[in-house]
Amino acid sequence: MALINRDACKQRVGDYYTGKADALSDNTILQRVRMRRRQLGQMTMALDRDLAKRRIPSGDYHISRKIDGEFTCLVYSEGEVFTINPGGTIRMGASFHEEAKEALDKTGVRFAIFGGELYVRRPDGNRPRVHDVVRVARAPKSEEDVASLCFGIFNIYEWNDEQRGGSYAERFDRITEIFGEGDRIHPVETIIGDGSKAVLKQFKKWVDGESAEGVVARSDTAGVFKVKPRHTIDLVAIGFTEGLDDRSGMLHDVMLASIRQDDTFHVIGRVGGGFSDDDRTQMLKMLEEHVVESEYAEVNSDRVAYRMIEPGIVFEISCLDIIARTSRGNTIDKMVLEWNDEQRLWEGIRRLPLCSIISPQFIRIRDDKKAVKEDISFKQLTDIVEIPSANVVSEELKLPASELIKRSVATKELRGATMVRKLMLWKTNKEEKSKDYPAFVLHLTDFSPNRKDPLKHDVRVSSSVDQMEQYWKEWEKKYFVSGWSTL
Repeated sequence: MALINRDACKQRVGDYYTGKADALSDNTILQRVRMRRRQLGQMTMALDRDLAKRRIPSGDYHISRKIDGEFTCLVYSEGEVFTINPGGTIRMGASFHEEAKEALDKTGVRFAIFGGELYVRRPDGNRPRVHDVVRVARAPKSEEDVASLCFGIFNIYEWNDEQRGGSYAERFDRITEIFGEGDRIHPVETIIGDGSKAVLKQFKKWVDGESAEGVVARSDTAGVFKVKPRHTIDLVAIGFTEGLDDRSGMLHDVMLASIRQDDTFHVIGRVGGGFSDDDRTQMLKMLEEHVVESEYAEVNSDRVAYRMIEPGIVFEISCLDIIARTSRGNTIDKMVLEWNDEQRLWEGIRRLPLCSIISPQFIRIRDDKKAVKEDISFKQLTDIVEIPSANVVSEELKLPASELIKRSVATKELRGATMVRKLMLWKTNKEEKSKDYPAFVLHLTDFSPNRKDPLKHDVRVSSSVDQMEQYWKEWEKKYFVSGWSTL
């Protein structure tokens, strides 16, 4: 039985098709791919050059050139070949798929899953970029586009329905035996070396000399190490928190944002490393002078709320990596804010895909730069990772207005005080635009001035108006009882 229902996929160019995981007859395939992606992330230690010198122990390593592509698994089943990524995107029918089928047919294997990087072989000879994969693999414009898709294999995950055991050296030897003569599908470029010295030698050759993205060193005893150059980016400081207990009076961390093309501010993350204690004391005093009001609130890892500041201070930071998707292939959505200069107020707009910065470190304040898109270019990020909706403007960001379905208010006099209960049911009209909003909301306000906690709230949300109507009837019966007068 075929694993892929081709009728559920879309023909792109020639024999090249793409589809979603619902085209699979075995829905565990996607789960297994996601598990492998999580395992890879958990076992891989990301390092820069300096950390690699100190952290990578001696021992034999398979040292590979890191490909700037998309983590993907290649699946072979009884002559059927396709690739699937953790987001559930299926691809089949490209030249490298046909090469894989031809090579694997010769082995006699019934079923296998391989881990690798899907990338684009660029005609200009420059190193592949993940942006190219997204563009070409999603919607190729020609047979030449499809033919440029390539696959670098770095591991065997399953072989004949069993987890592939043995040492990594044995698995890589098997990969080389099967795909070593391949063109568009091949083992990742790899050498064997001892310890950090060998790893950094290849880093100098591939990264410094040939602009590769990085190197990956694998050892059965020491683990997996990813060594990459640090990225340096400029971001706007928009909030801060103070340290607790013995760190009181010192800066804890700073909330940072990038500036989109429409002058909105996209929250990217926080930086708390790279400051001396003297920096923390002086910087806290400086930031406190710029505190403003905000409709948007967020807390740090210690559950301390950020105090928002007016946009103006530019931080230069370094980070080890910038990641635009989770291990399951989902986007990393962050809040977009708008600065209301007239009211001196931050206003929340909505969440949109952005990225996470890994191991950020403060370098300096850029007094020579301003908090404007020309200096804090969003392109700093999109040059490194592919960010969906990167060109969306603020008018498109604003969500539809909510629609009140019904409202009911009742009062009651008790010991000279007026108690108030209010029910409101509304349709958000936002559920299709943002996953942060339900379709319907029912809200109860219960005010009693004689109570220890005078104001109480309760809320119900649902995608079904019928369910909300049922909640309404139950609450009306419960709260609008005898003695309460409806207005």
